[in-house]
Amino acid sequence: MNFDLRNKVCVITGGARGIGLADAFTLGAEGCKVILIDIDDTAGQAAIQQLKAADIPAFFYLADATNENQVISIVKEIENSFHRCDVLVNNAGIGVKPAYLLRDMPLSAWDQMINAHLRSAFLWSRGMIPLMEKNHFGRIINMSSMNFTGGGRAGVSHYSSAKAAVAGLTKTLAKEVGGLGITVNAIAPGYVETELIAQFTPEMREVLQKQNPVGRTCLPEEVAALVTFLCSKQAAFINGELICMDGGRRDFYWGN
Repeated sequence: MNFDLRNKVCVITGGARGIGLADAFTLGAEGCKVILIDIDDTAGQAAIQQLKAADIPAFFYLADATNENQVISIVKEIENSFHRCDVLVNNAGIGVKPAYLLRDMPLSAWDQMINAHLRSAFLWSRGMIPLMEKNHFGRIINMSSMNFTGGGRAGVSHYSSAKAAVAGLTKTLAKEVGGLGITVNAIAPGYVETELIAQFTPEMREVLQKQNPVGRTCLPEEVAALVTFLCSKQAAFINGELICMDGGRRDFYWGN
């Protein structure tokens, strides 16, 4: 199937590892030029070398995805260097350690979580939409989570709230820019085989796998495949959707 993505310019925040890097490989395999944004310079440079070894045109910008001035500066650099942006994957975010009950949560922890997931998606979307509008084509993919679709769980109210807000942003923005040739969708993965999951104990991993109808956790490449399809010409009429990718288990795992 021809996804018609050759030579498209794809910006991926939080792109140096995990789901973001998997997105880069999968989009790159379709002929895209991929631009990684990440706060980790070492991981970003290593990711670029991996992508180039696979003959994927790849570029890296070191930035804090929540810093407005840095975002504005990099958007200008991308416009000057590439003259376009076709795909934006808002993948930047942080994990939930340490977890807090709401009554014990410092305001700083709440603000950091909301900024990492929601503020970053807002800033990069706002920056890239004018570049997409020029070519009357754009795809924005946001990362939500089963921490929202599963109804939340104790200790992660800041994370589930941020991911719920990302879903709300997705649905509203889709209505604003759909007429410009830009679609906006979100994905809500369950547990994905990333560095975070690798830190779980064997016992916890067994609980996760046994409680899922598919009998395992999700692979980053599987999320990347959905991202790539949503960017394709075949997905042009999918707009404002929140797509769950959790193996059929939307509620939470309560193993110790």
